[in-house]
Amino acid sequence: MSKEKESKRNGTERAAILLLSLGEAEATEVMKHMGAKDVQRIGGAMTQLQNISRQEVQDVLAGFTKELEEKTALGIGVDDYLRKVLIGALGEDKAGGVIDRILFGRSSKGLEALKWMDARAVAELIRQEHPQIISIVLAYLDADQSAEILSQFPDWLRADVIMRIATLDGIQPTALHELDEVIEKQFAGKTGALKTSVIGGIKTAAQIMNFLDSTQESVLIENIRKVDDTLGGKIQDLMFVFGDLVEIDDRGMQEVLRAVPGEKLLLAMKGADDELKAKIFKNMSQRAAEMLKDDLESRGPVRLSEVEGAQKEILLQVRKMSEAGTIQLGGKGEEFV
Repeated sequence: MSKEKESKRNGTERAAILLLSLGEAEATEVMKHMGAKDVQRIGGAMTQLQNISRQEVQDVLAGFTKELEEKTALGIGVDDYLRKVLIGALGEDKAGGVIDRILFGRSSKGLEALKWMDARAVAELIRQEHPQIISIVLAYLDADQSAEILSQFPDWLRADVIMRIATLDGIQPTALHELDEVIEKQFAGKTGALKTSVIGGIKTAAQIMNFLDSTQESVLIENIRKVDDTLGGKIQDLMFVFGDLVEIDDRGMQEVLRAVPGEKLLLAMKGADDELKAKIFKNMSQRAAEMLKDDLESRGPVRLSEVEGAQKEILLQVRKMSEAGTIQLGGKGEEFV
């Protein structure tokens, strides 16, 4: 198989091929150092891989070896090397928390184990805690899981928690470790790593908000702005919205259009501005673009809730594609992948 074919695999698929080629024992050791989301994503990719040729495995291994040789040179410290590799792979914003876990963290069982639990179960576990404790826990977890947990709470508590997350300015390692121990006493957990300083902030609050449905999101922003209009505005400014799709490059937009059902795209575009519409039309065949334009013109009035719902579903699909390495988000959306 040629290098060209191998390059069509996204990062998750290449990682899956690499782990499958290592053997059960070695792959298990590697996956022990991964977070829940990474294990689930790569594990899912493993189940989908079929008809992998010997040549493709060799190409993946060769690419991994070459990258390792290029990035591990004499004279560079392990910490610096790790930072450069993670920032190169994840981007500076997302890599920050991962770097903290590896370089400054300690063994964490309680908090890390929450990542493997159902959102309803986590909500039940923490709903009686003080909102500040809830905010620290949600800031520690991945944004999509935190959004699911948050959706289990009443409106007043959601607003309180999101505002506390937005105003968190790091947590002392000792305090986080104590919280970790409290949670660990309640159930047996998995061994992981403890995030010690990059916890909370407006970006984290906005990231969690992005995963709520449109109705919950609107009510929550409204409640926050009633209490602190400035803070609510800052959170809203950092949220990744449908109009931000215009920042995706042409290749990425084409991938998105292939993944989104036509009816869903039609509904979503009823609320799109002219710049985004032009971007979408540009990345379709002339015939498909003309058909979509005709459908938009002939489609009657549509409920705003339907349009927002379609846009939300597309945004969720885009985030999944970004996490899988299929596309890369640009501009202000990048910190949410």
